[in-house]
Amino acid sequence: MKKIKTKEAVGHVLCHDITQIIKGVKKGVAFKKGHIVTEEDIPVLLSIGKENLYIWEKREGMLHENEAAKILYNICKNDYMCPSEIKEGKIELIAEKDGVLKVDIERLCKVNSLGEMMIATRHNNFPVKKGDKLAGTRIIPLVIEQEKMDKAVEVAGDKPLIKIMPFKHKKVGIVTTGSEVFYGRIKDTFGPVIREKLAEYDTEVLGQKILNDNPNEITQAIKDFINEGAELIICTGGMSVDPDDTTPSAIKNTGAKIVSYGAPVLPGAMFLLSYYKNTIPILGLPGCVMYAKRTIFDLVLPRVMADDKITLEDLASLGHGGLCLSCDVCSFPNCGFGK
Repeated sequence: MKKIKTKEAVGHVLCHDITQIIKGVKKGVAFKKGHIVTEEDIPVLLSIGKENLYIWEKREGMLHENEAAKILYNICKNDYMCPSEIKEGKIELIAEKDGVLKVDIERLCKVNSLGEMMIATRHNNFPVKKGDKLAGTRIIPLVIEQEKMDKAVEVAGDKPLIKIMPFKHKKVGIVTTGSEVFYGRIKDTFGPVIREKLAEYDTEVLGQKILNDNPNEITQAIKDFINEGAELIICTGGMSVDPDDTTPSAIKNTGAKIVSYGAPVLPGAMFLLSYYKNTIPILGLPGCVMYAKRTIFDLVLPRVMADDKITLEDLASLGHGGLCLSCDVCSFPNCGFGK
C-alpha cells in the first residue's frame, strides 16, 4: 500500500472503499476497493475531500484481483459462453446457447483447494438457457502471487473446466402399450404429457403407436420408427414387473443394449435406458411420468437431447439427490432434485 496525491492517481488501484456523503441525498460507497482511478474520478475524489489516496503498489510477481480473475475465467471458458464485465474482481461466464452444462468436478475441486481463489459453477449435467450464468470467478484477497495463479493453470490442465453441449434437433417416435388403452377402455393420458415435455426442445414427433401388450408388435413398432428416421424412441406403459408388462423385453428384442432397467430415483425407479446400435436412445418410462410433476424423465431428457451418452454410473449417481419432495409449488430445476 502506498500513499500518493490524488491528482497523480490515474491508473492506480484503490486499496480501500471511499465513502461519499451528500447531506439529505446520499451516503454510501462512491469508489470500491480495487477500483482503477480514471481522469474523470479526480474531481469527484477531490470534492469528497480526498487530497491523497492509498493505492496498491504494483510489485513484480504480484497480480491485481482483476488480472487474476481473467486467469480463472480462461481456465473455465469454452465454446458457447462469454464473460461478463469485471466487477469487484469478479468475472461471470454467461451461456450463449441452450444446452447441458458439463462441469469437471474433480479438477474444479483441485483449483478451489489451492486457496485464495474460487470458481463457483452451476450443477453438472443440468440444462441451461442462453443468457444464464454458468460460473463466477475471483480471488479472495485484493492481490495474489503470480506463482499461485500459475499453479491454478497447471492444476486445471489443458481442457476447460466447463462446457455446454448444445441441444440437437431430434425426430421422436412414441410407442404406448397397454390393452386398456389399445381397446379404448381408458383414454391415453401418457401421450400428451410426453409431447408437452418434448415441446421444450427442438423435436419433431413422427407419431405415436398405441399397442396391446404383444412384445413382438412392440418390438416391430420401435424398429418401424427407427426405419422412418427416429433419433429417439420413447416407450410408455408396461414397465412394471407384472407378467403382462412386456415392454422391457420388447425393447431388448430390438437388439438394443440395455444400460439399466431401474434407476435410484423417486419418482422413476422403473425407468429403462437403452441404446440401439449404440446411438439411438430407447427409453422405457414408468407410469409416474404420466402424473408426477417431475421424474427421472426430466433428469435424463436434457442429456439425451444434447447427445450426452448416459452410463450406468451416471444413473447410479442420481441416487444422491434423486428423491423428489413433490412440493406443492414446483421450482425444478431450482431445487435439490437430481443434484
